[in-house]
Amino acid sequence: MSKHSLGLKKGDDDLEVQVSQSTYLRKQSWKFLNSRKLWWYFPECYDAFKVSGRQAVRRGRKILTGVIPIVASYFLLSFLDRSNLGNARVAGLQESLHMSDHQFSLAITLTFVPYIVVELPANLLLKKLGPKFFLPTIITIWGLVTMLQGFVKSFNGLICARVFLGLAEGGMMPGIVLYLSYFYTRNEMQWRIALFFASASLSGAFSGLLAYCLVKLDGKGGLDGWAWIFIVEGLFTCCWGILSYFFFLDSIDASRFLTVNEKKILITRLQKDRAKAPIDETFSWAEVMQSFASPHVLMVVLAFFLSGTSAFSMAYFQPTIIKSFGYSNSLTQLLSVPPYAVAFIWMMISSYVSDKYGLRGLTISFCALIGLVGYILFFVAEASQKPLKYTSLFLSITGIYSCTPPLLAWISNNSAGSYRRATSIALGCVGANLGGICGTWIFPSSESPKYRTGTIINIAFSCGVIIVTIINLVYLRKVNEHKTKNSEKILSKYKTSDNNMDFKQNNSEAWQELGDKHPNFTYVY
Repeated sequence: MSKHSLGLKKGDDDLEVQVSQSTYLRKQSWKFLNSRKLWWYFPECYDAFKVSGRQAVRRGRKILTGVIPIVASYFLLSFLDRSNLGNARVAGLQESLHMSDHQFSLAITLTFVPYIVVELPANLLLKKLGPKFFLPTIITIWGLVTMLQGFVKSFNGLICARVFLGLAEGGMMPGIVLYLSYFYTRNEMQWRIALFFASASLSGAFSGLLAYCLVKLDGKGGLDGWAWIFIVEGLFTCCWGILSYFFFLDSIDASRFLTVNEKKILITRLQKDRAKAPIDETFSWAEVMQSFASPHVLMVVLAFFLSGTSAFSMAYFQPTIIKSFGYSNSLTQLLSVPPYAVAFIWMMISSYVSDKYGLRGLTISFCALIGLVGYILFFVAEASQKPLKYTSLFLSITGIYSCTPPLLAWISNNSAGSYRRATSIALGCVGANLGGICGTWIFPSSESPKYRTGTIINIAFSCGVIIVTIINLVYLRKVNEHKTKNSEKILSKYKTSDNNMDFKQNNSEAWQELGDKHPNFTYVY
């Protein structure tokens, strides 16, 4: 078979080739197209043949160049600007503003309340306005709020700043997950979520190092060291939000890194992965409300709450816990770094395995088990066993932080169409932030250095994550079997008017009404 026998001419980019499903063409054309690197002339052949690993990697790298670094930087700054209150506390914030432990916990809590309020409407707004406008705008706003936080002079001023910070940041996490679903298939999502969420682990490490440096500015400009933490981090966030707008990738079609045929292939992959469910459809409140009635969504939301309680309690109180070992403020900031660095490495490894083998539920359970071992170790260790207690933080932070990427991937993977997916993702983030509210109250300073209440709650909640995840895994498997056995019955109302069995399985009406309940949609577990 030669190039001329297929009718190829140089520069003939719009050539349409009808590929037979015969055994001969499936073997010979595959060899020919691969050897000549002509896949871009044959985007319509994607469903008939596998794409070579080299070309798949090349396309993935192009998309990665335009998407992942931006969202990772957004989330890193989001987590940094939200959790730097813990570093500021160690640097003297609580004493400067004459705050009690109760008031400090209240300041953290009131950050999460607006988060919960805005997450769902923010995701629906992102669908309307587009991610290119929405995401850079909110990062610029919260950067400004963070910077102004460095000038507060009272507890009331801090509360006001934290509320506005929550309003601005609330749409970030669900917005990023929804945004990634515009580019990646379901079995690619967790690795990409881990790439941006791992920046939370890096921010935990980075915030300690940055705080260590910034507190040395104590007294400069008449400001305390803790104030400089907010001012410098907020200023950088604000500037990055403005700058990033100019090279933010809005969609596959808008990509400057992809050819026309590459765009066709990537869009085809998304449609095929979602069983031909429409990527975009008209807005429907009924579709939004179905997420609230989906058992698998609600179970993941519960797991989000349980893991969120543990994760946020560690984010805010890990520096305080380390300081209770008797270390200086500077050494405390430095010792807060290594557990997050280890969490970053494990998060990437577990996410790669989860995507490769499709093990969402088992990955969540195993990571929660690691966190559980860490909490138990902290609980049984004596106050004098500082190395053992510090080691337990590596396990607890690594395990519980690594639960979030598979949870986000799971709730996104098992929701269709796009508005239902936007709603489900937002609900998951609401659950996590409700856990954040709970987590702010479970480590009172009066229980230092054992922190029995917080440790027992985190042990119980880690067990809860494992139990809920296993129940959901079994449930999804049963639902898949039910949909397969009852496909014709489920789709009977969508059959054609001539009463034959040519069901309109792929029309927009059936997909919009059924969503992920459609028999052609397979749940990931």
